[in-house]
Amino acid sequence: MPSSGLEVFDRTLQATNIWLDDIMAELGPDRQGAWRELGAVLHALRDRLPLELAAHLGAQLPLLVRGLYYDQWHVGAPPAHRRSLDEFLADVTEGLRGSRPVNVRDVARVVLVTLARHVDAGQADKVIEAMPHEIRAFWRGELEAADDLE
Repeated sequence: MPSSGLEVFDRTLQATNIWLDDIMAELGPDRQGAWRELGAVLHALRDRLPLELAAHLGAQLPLLVRGLYYDQWHVGAPPAHRRSLDEFLADVTEGLRGSRPVNVRDVARVVLVTLARHVDAGQADKVIEAMPHEIRAFWRGELEAADDLE
């Protein structure tokens, strides 16, 4: 792996590439697309979390992914009151506007499973539990399905 001369940059680039590789393994070999998909889901998720929990989740992310997560965040805005899975998926779709055609439900599934795989399990559980019922049920169901495949 090329070295930037700064260990923190090399580590975050390596960790970010692992996340993107996980996404691309499921959704296809488009690194730019995987980056946009990761951002769209993280933004939809972040905007539904209480401020403190959103910040705790952000602290768990690799530095590059953390920058993506916080990009265009309006800290003073209350959590989104869009509660349904369809509204969550619509927000992901909006975040993907202008990118390659994808199945948004698959994008959400893959990114949420990737997130849960790479952050502290206790933190992931807190975030999942903070989600509205439909999103929580979707996420938990996808985690169980991923566990069954391993």
